[in-house]
Amino acid sequence: MELISTSCKGNSKSMFRIFLISSLIILCSCSSAENISQEPVDNNRDIYFPPINSDEWETASISELNWNTSELQPLLIYLEDKNSKSFIMLHRGKMVVEAYFDGHSAISPWYWASAGKTLTTAITGIAQDENLLTLNDKVSDHLGEGWTSLSSDKEQLITNRNLLTMTSGLDDFSENIATENLNYVADAGERWAYHGVYVKLQDVVSEASNQSWDNYFSSKLKNKIGMSGAWIPMGLANVYWSNTRSMARFALLTSANGKWEDEQIIPETYLQDATSTSQNLNEAYGYMWWLNGKSTYMLPQSQFLFQGKLIPNAPDDMYCALGKNDQKIYIVPSKDLVIIRMGNPADGDNFALSDFDNQLWAKINALIN
Repeated sequence: MELISTSCKGNSKSMFRIFLISSLIILCSCSSAENISQEPVDNNRDIYFPPINSDEWETASISELNWNTSELQPLLIYLEDKNSKSFIMLHRGKMVVEAYFDGHSAISPWYWASAGKTLTTAITGIAQDENLLTLNDKVSDHLGEGWTSLSSDKEQLITNRNLLTMTSGLDDFSENIATENLNYVADAGERWAYHGVYVKLQDVVSEASNQSWDNYFSSKLKNKIGMSGAWIPMGLANVYWSNTRSMARFALLTSANGKWEDEQIIPETYLQDATSTSQNLNEAYGYMWWLNGKSTYMLPQSQFLFQGKLIPNAPDDMYCALGKNDQKIYIVPSKDLVIIRMGNPADGDNFALSDFDNQLWAKINALIN
């Protein structure tokens, strides 16, 4: 289903492509009570999962969800104004809104930036479930001594859990994670600081599984849910690139408690831990997932403790993956929503959270409430 329309703001000549079902638009498709018995309830029973190796994706209409159809166009115009490349909204897995801007399309790749940290989170949990590692393992047990510039006794304090929770105690002054830049600031677990050293978990998984990170990732996650994309080395970092639907597939898996149809891919208990406060320094941070609804939060490149919720306009139970220059995954369990935004920075460059998040949620709320 494809509608090509022109933004209705002023004299703008930019075009965007919108995939959606609305009570105002006739679209054609190219695809298709109380538990008395006390038996376990399958929370995925009403969730739609798109087929693997197919472009088919069932839709849900804005009208059947009782959303405000008149607020869709203002949302799309705002997204276009804010340098977006793509935007997706899923409700219980079904596609409600899918929009592309500035020449982007459903098959165009884009970088996840730090939103992709949550892919490493997922794979670490899978590897632990396969008894290849534990979160409490010392990183040096897998990488050997000398992977940092720390003394042996301080390096031995750093565990896989510290890398997942940004509590390694390493100096975060540089994005370069070469050994000579991994210097001591505090004992592991004593300081929260957003740090690219998390990527060492990929080396840990590779060593523990005796295969490359790419192969393990693809066989245990990517291929099982029909994602496209690839890891692209950028210096010492490793950045995932994919189309927007692949990001939506991963977010849908996460929202379904790690289960895709009948297969538990990410351990459910682990995922619950990953999307809960993981340490007592930054309560708005799990295992590389950001958490809304907390009373305080910390941000990258700062030791300041901010008061209030991460994104005040968003639901309290929302958790999210936030990437540089406004790559976004929002998951809202109470509303059965998955929301994806990819693109250039809405305003200035940023590492994770920006004012755009709160403004965008005001527009989303106008649509869904």
